Amino acid sequence: MDIKPIQSTDRNLAGIDYFLLWAGVAISLAEIWAGGFLAPMGFWMGFWAIILGHIIGNTFMALGGVVGSDYGIMSMVSVRPSFGIRGSNLGALINIIQLIGWASIMLIIGGRAGAMLGKPLGGILASDNFWIVLIGIGTLTWALFTGRSVWKFMQTAAVVALLLICALMSWVSLREFGGEILAVKPKDMPFMIGLDLVIAMPISWMPLVSDYSRFAKNSVSSFWNTWWGYFIVSSWMYLLGLMATLATGETDPGALVLQIMGKIGFAVPALIMVVFSTITSDFPDVYSATCSMLNISQKIGSKTIMWIAGILSILVALVFPMEQYENFLFFIGAMFMPLFGVVLTDYFIVRRRRLDVDALYRDDGVYSYFKGFNLIALLSWAIGFVTYEFIAVMKFSIGGSMPSIMVAGVCYLILTRIRNR
Repeated sequence: MDIKPIQSTDRNLAGIDYFLLWAGVAISLAEIWAGGFLAPMGFWMGFWAIILGHIIGNTFMALGGVVGSDYGIMSMVSVRPSFGIRGSNLGALINIIQLIGWASIMLIIGGRAGAMLGKPLGGILASDNFWIVLIGIGTLTWALFTGRSVWKFMQTAAVVALLLICALMSWVSLREFGGEILAVKPKDMPFMIGLDLVIAMPISWMPLVSDYSRFAKNSVSSFWNTWWGYFIVSSWMYLLGLMATLATGETDPGALVLQIMGKIGFAVPALIMVVFSTITSDFPDVYSATCSMLNISQKIGSKTIMWIAGILSILVALVFPMEQYENFLFFIGAMFMPLFGVVLTDYFIVRRRRLDVDALYRDDGVYSYFKGFNLIALLSWAIGFVTYEFIAVMKFSIGGSMPSIMVAGVCYLILTRIRNR
């Protein structure tokens, strides 16, 4: 693996590969848990927040992948035209932090669920830490094989099996919870705050989507299959979490659903769900943390970085305080909505999808700006971040996602045009 563009003759992923990749990413206990956060909205407000939030978030996420599929470049390399060769390293560093954080959160959730299902057998199978380490090793192995023929086969087989198990899990949930949850009224969560919590999930993938879309044979097919694969399954997972929490008040709805499956004789499918859903949604974090590190420096080999990222995510998972999960989602929105407001404005509006690919890898090229930093991009990003945080601190009910991305994008566009006069 290196940061150079993937040549068109070497791009081997078709539309169905992207549908299955992002469907697999979305099959996650973390997404079910996040859906439970929307319970104070009631069912119908929560439902519409899930649909609208995914429409908005998925669109930005898939657009972020267009840069990669157009030119065969990694996500953090796609930040270079707007932020500068060295300026992109700031985004890469923050991306590494959030990716290790995500990988650890998913391992914790998978570890807890595995221990819950292993409790009847006792011993090491009832230990959270055992499952965290086991699933973490599986995730690292999966990441190391990313892009190879055997990986495509394993990914396809795992996702198809997981979709079947999710259908079973949904049937069990609907039978258990009944239709009374549809009548639950909203309580104390404004619609736009709930919308922010939904948007944050697909947005969290935006800083890494080009790491995979760069292998696409076709940009249009990659865009729409990424969009639909994640939209359908992530919305599905959120709804499961929302329904489970509304019906029971359980703060960990994913574990609750799995526990119900275990009690009625579906413990093995539930355990398969725990292990492989965590792996298929977690390996992109490890793989893309490696890509982001390579954007900063190529002095360490990619496999070494991947081993470090995988082991570090396991170690963090053993100590991370899960009560900070909701705040972590807001942190992602605050950092990456305005950052990609700048990146997307630069690529689609300022440059109209035209890049000098050679200059992306030269310190003295058109993207060097001021000592490698585009100060206009950094300022616009900062203004967007402050906008998000100001709305959060003042507790305005409009949410920070859309205002921050729009403010950052507009600031960048205006300041860039003033500079180019």
